[in-house]
Amino acid sequence: MQRLTVFAFALLAGCSDNKTEAPGHADYQGASPEPLACVPNLDGRIDASEARPAIGVPISYLVSPAGSERPVDLAGIELGDGRLSWDFGTDFADDQEAKIVPAKVTGKWYQASFPPDAFVTPFDAAGTVENVLRQDDSALWLLGVASRDEAAPEGKTLLIYGKPVELMRFPIEPGSSFVSTGTIQNGTLRGLPYAGKDTYEVAVDGKGEARLPSLVFSQVHRVRTRVTVAPAVGASTTRRQTSLFFECFAEVVRATSKPDEPDADFTTAAELRRIGF
Repeated sequence: MQRLTVFAFALLAGCSDNKTEAPGHADYQGASPEPLACVPNLDGRIDASEARPAIGVPISYLVSPAGSERPVDLAGIELGDGRLSWDFGTDFADDQEAKIVPAKVTGKWYQASFPPDAFVTPFDAAGTVENVLRQDDSALWLLGVASRDEAAPEGKTLLIYGKPVELMRFPIEPGSSFVSTGTIQNGTLRGLPYAGKDTYEVAVDGKGEARLPSLVFSQVHRVRTRVTVAPAVGASTTRRQTSLFFECFAEVVRATSKPDEPDADFTTAAELRRIGF
């Protein structure tokens, strides 16, 4: 061990007369981070610029399996100062992961039926049926619904509203409410002729924190939607949907009721989806 030390010292000493100096190098500078497309400012409202669809960006949701009901507390717990807390943090072993990817209408078999600036999101978690939407500074509009595949096994679906339905009005903030109605004529539902009228009753009536299995959001807005579907042939049905929205993330929780649910604070959801893994 002593020999190695002396030998190493001798090497260093032998180089002591070398006056050549290595050129200096600048300190390493990492690449500047890409600016975020949207940064929450937690100002008590969600503007249109804080809810833009991220075309082509996948979003992961935990979704209850088809046919599985989930207990939910939509009323929340009072925190004071008008704020509520919602706990959706239970990790259900049988939850399934759904990837939601907003896409342009371009290239869809039904694109000729809608404006070129429309975009598409799944209507159902499986993605077999798609919402066709458009957003501007005033609202998020539902233009219609179509099956993902023109030759769908259950039959083609193409339902176009004569006038777009207002799904969300900006800014999203407590106290906002409205009713929007869409009429469908000469539509196709699972391969059969369809006509009807859909009425959307929307209210933003609460804000606070939301706890999810993977994330905690400090300022979400509760949006309640009641949809009445009145076909030209057959009985009308209603369904409720309560969603929590957060700036830049849009919908982070969605609880959908069983058909014809009378209670706005329903405690059993036919489907529960939460952003996460």
